Amino acid sequence: MKHAAIAVILWSVTLAAGAQTAPAKTTTTIDNQTDVAVTVYNNNRALVRDRRSIELSPGEVSLKFEDVAAMIKPETVSLKSLNAPDQLAILEQNYEYDLMSPEKLMEKYVGKEVRLISQSTELNFNEVTAKLLSMNNGPVYEIEKNIYLGHPGNVVLPSIPEELIAKPSLIWLLQNGGAKHDIEATYLTEGVEWRADYVATLAKDEKQMGLEGWVTLNNQSGVTYGNAQLKLVAGAVNIVQDAMPRPERAKRGLAMAQPAPAPPMREESFAEYHIYTLPRRTTIKQNQSKQVRLLTAANIPVAKIYEYRGQVNFYSQQMGPVPPDSVGVFLKFKNEEKAQLGMPLPGGVLRVYQEDQDGMLQFSGEDHIEHTPKDEEVRLQLGKAFDVKAERKQTDFQVIGNNVFEAEFEISVRNHKKTEVAVDIVEPMPADWEILKKSQEFVKKDAFTAVFTVKVPVDGEGKVSYRVRVRF
Repeated sequence: MKHAAIAVILWSVTLAAGAQTAPAKTTTTIDNQTDVAVTVYNNNRALVRDRRSIELSPGEVSLKFEDVAAMIKPETVSLKSLNAPDQLAILEQNYEYDLMSPEKLMEKYVGKEVRLISQSTELNFNEVTAKLLSMNNGPVYEIEKNIYLGHPGNVVLPSIPEELIAKPSLIWLLQNGGAKHDIEATYLTEGVEWRADYVATLAKDEKQMGLEGWVTLNNQSGVTYGNAQLKLVAGAVNIVQDAMPRPERAKRGLAMAQPAPAPPMREESFAEYHIYTLPRRTTIKQNQSKQVRLLTAANIPVAKIYEYRGQVNFYSQQMGPVPPDSVGVFLKFKNEEKAQLGMPLPGGVLRVYQEDQDGMLQFSGEDHIEHTPKDEEVRLQLGKAFDVKAERKQTDFQVIGNNVFEAEFEISVRNHKKTEVAVDIVEPMPADWEILKKSQEFVKKDAFTAVFTVKVPVDGEGKVSYRVRVRF
């Protein structure tokens, strides 16, 4: 009898202990958020730091962390308590992304009873209990031993399955020793990207220009970042490609936002990259394209360059002329402090505008610039000169010996502009080369390039000729 009583007591204690093992459940939403910071990289990724103030029960707690990015990379998630780190330990963490939809809700009720409400006068019931048999290519119901393929009315489900959620959530199983925590969740997400765009206004004399830099930020990560601290990282951060396929995410469109005047961004070096910090907070809405000012400068010295680049083939004995071609137009300036610049320029598209005779700005070309450190030169290709043409012809070709050739060329440049132009004739030189004779001096730009500069008067012509020996 005593042993039976002890057994009953132990069984009761076990039940009580088992009842206490179920962790308390707490949900935190964006309403508990106290701060959010977003650092966006060039490769369609962002680092999110989401701070929230929450109260947790002591012991094991299941924390559901809602309003996270739908494009989150769950393997990058971390959580910590800012005010009591030694009182909060992580036992498990999960990312739940099985979002509810009519199809998924119905699939969860296959083999179970649902209610059907009829809106058709052809059926002999208004409301009836039915068993959902299948969802393959449409619902199949059993009602009073009759099989119905589909239903013209409404389907009423008794409850939402626990495994389905309304929006992506992080779920932690925590061991808590405190009451109130200021927590910070940190994670990487895809779907956030930025690029730099520049607008240059070239003066009429083409010797100075003004420059405005803008950052265009696109957010398709699946969540809005309200009143966020924003940082941008420029540079090629190495990314390991996923070996496993990512969960499917819905693709979203973009909604354009108009830029507003703002202070320039603050720049700083970080590791092998550069960070640009917006000096104020901003809201980055889901499905939004936002522009913020990066920099502004005026009276930047520039040089306009005309360039004709040859394509010399020393294996060819063709002696005729090459058809005339337009001369390329380039613009260059130096990213230095005395030009009101000097901040490392993130790569992007630079568009150039120039006033016409009526004082109206007209688009005159664009080019992509790479990440440019301070004190380095920026070179833009604007297009082809309409009124400056160049023509080249090979006037001689000889085989001197084994893999030794000599060739002679003449390049003519004609200028139909109203001003004199200086044209750089850039000649590629393969292998070991030596210019034997020339009509004017040249600059050996590198081991395989010779540059002749010829000034061409208004409605005039300039010529360059040279003979070169090449050893392969």
